Amino acid sequence: MLVAAAICPCPPLLVPDVAAGAAPELDPVRAACLDAVGVLAAARPDRLVVLGPAADESGEGRYPQGAPGSFRGFGVELDVTLGADGAAPAPGPQLPPSLAVGAWLLSRTAWSDAPVEGLGVAERLPGDRCRPLGRELAGSASRVALLVLGDGSARRSIKAPGYFDERAEAFDADAARALGTADTTALAALDDRLAADLLASGRSCWQVLAGAAEGAGLRGQLLREEAPYGVGYMVAAWT
Repeated sequence: MLVAAAICPCPPLLVPDVAAGAAPELDPVRAACLDAVGVLAAARPDRLVVLGPAADESGEGRYPQGAPGSFRGFGVELDVTLGADGAAPAPGPQLPPSLAVGAWLLSRTAWSDAPVEGLGVAERLPGDRCRPLGRELAGSASRVALLVLGDGSARRSIKAPGYFDERAEAFDADAARALGTADTTALAALDDRLAADLLASGRSCWQVLAGAAEGAGLRGQLLREEAPYGVGYMVAAWT
């Protein structure tokens, strides 16, 4: 059963070493993310699953506790391991960037409250496949917590990675409202094609969350919403 969820954005710039001189601009978002992760620990889960968007179109990729990740591709000699701070990395493939950000967030809180698994979800995975996956995750242990990573639209301004799209702000507002109120119906109703057009990487992971939270009776709180660099970032906690 799902007992808690933290929803965070996952730009590599969230890691101060990557952001360098621009790091202070995201300090409020970082602080909100750490508050959200703190909610997970307070829920005393038996299992934590970290969800993040991945480019793999096959559907999903699973990563064990201790899976290695790196920010070397962003010009920084910084390595992370998933939920195993200070331990030797587990053998296997490297974490996708979104899950590396998740591993970094967990390391900031010295996570040790429950075993951790990573799940990379294809950004274009259809909603009717996302929700059953969420239900499967929720049924995998008595007390399951999710760290759900993903960004809103990357088309919020002319300087955004995808340039400006007038539909982007309304899409992000709908998503933020759903995330802030734990509205699983509204999350499930997010349009796959529109999300793809708007470069909203979090849509598939949010819809996995919607499936996991069905019938759980969780309440949501939006901790932060902004769009620096023309990308929608939302932080929320469900308890």
